[in-house]
Amino acid sequence: MLSYNDAFYSLKNDLQALYDPHEAAAIAHELLLHLTGKDRSRRLLEKEMTLSHGEQHAYDIMKADLLKGKPLQYVTGIAWFMGQPYTVNENVLIPRPETEELVQWIAEDRKDKKVSILDIGTGSGCIPVALSRSLPQAEVSACDISNAALKVASKNAHALNAKVLFYELDILDRHKWVDLPAFDIIVSNPPYIPLSEKDQLAPNVRHYEPATALFVPNEDVLIFYKAIAEFGKTHLNEGGSIYCELHRDLYLRTETVFNDAGYKNVILKKDMHGNWRMLKAQK
Repeated sequence: MLSYNDAFYSLKNDLQALYDPHEAAAIAHELLLHLTGKDRSRRLLEKEMTLSHGEQHAYDIMKADLLKGKPLQYVTGIAWFMGQPYTVNENVLIPRPETEELVQWIAEDRKDKKVSILDIGTGSGCIPVALSRSLPQAEVSACDISNAALKVASKNAHALNAKVLFYELDILDRHKWVDLPAFDIIVSNPPYIPLSEKDQLAPNVRHYEPATALFVPNEDVLIFYKAIAEFGKTHLNEGGSIYCELHRDLYLRTETVFNDAGYKNVILKKDMHGNWRMLKAQK
């Protein structure tokens, strides 16, 4: 069996064929934390301790997956979002820190208010679950075209004691809109990457994360924002707001979609990296 020290350096060194040294080290630390339950400091103190038989078996399997380029979160089955663990698999996107900022914006705007919320294209359910936890008085719903994704989202809602009502629904199918009521808030992190940009993505994203949640046709890159803006005209309560995550290079065009649809007070917001990645539009 490998020692903690040998397991770390073996994985870190091999991962440098795929990642820079800093990221390779971070992945190795996270995997060993997941396997042993011991953080970096504890493992350093016990660096000559060996993995158990079960830990070594899991380490070998997970290392092989990581060296194929499979994202760490899919290897462990866990992604962290706003300080909580979410189950993830290849049916859902891995939650990003930028999406936490979108949730925080909504929570700050609607603090202590009883509101109804719909998340469109929920994936892992990280947005509605986090909003339900942040806004206990809110009535939260979510929809997705993927039944497999909804199973993941439902599991996360149950595990994190969040009350979320889920719908299996394709938001691009306007005939299905009658199945939904009106809401005070509509939020979405929809697909927005043009297919032409696919080869520019990191291989671990391009080959493993669900294409239906990432890509849009080159000839209609704003297809989901147009549908959401139209949907909001009939399913957003007066004075309600739409919040969206954006493609950093398409923010002005997305802003125009909501302005042209007649929304008021269309606001763009930068993320932690200084990119225009969020929008709010009021009915």
